[in-house]
Amino acid sequence: MEKGTIIKHDLKKAPKTGDWAYMLPVVDKEKCIGCGTCTDFCPEAAIVVSSISIKYSVSSIKNKKIAKVDYHFCKGCGVCTTVCPVKAIIMKKK
Repeated sequence: MEKGTIIKHDLKKAPKTGDWAYMLPVVDKEKCIGCGTCTDFCPEAAIVVSSISIKYSVSSIKNKKIAKVDYHFCKGCGVCTTVCPVKAIIMKKK
């Protein structure tokens, strides 16, 4: 491969590597502060931080950022659980 070559990646054709995971991370939406620490350390780039709408009352809806795991690519290594500053991610059996 030549130096400076750009490799094009097609996510639709990527193998679903998360199928063999034994344990998977589960994000507690109440605890998660959306800091992105888990995304920085995830070796598979299987976590993204995105906004969700939370209904607090009949007339009060607020947007909150939380981490979301793509279980198609998560291999269940547990790095996210160890780096989360508020312990909002726990590992559970598949």
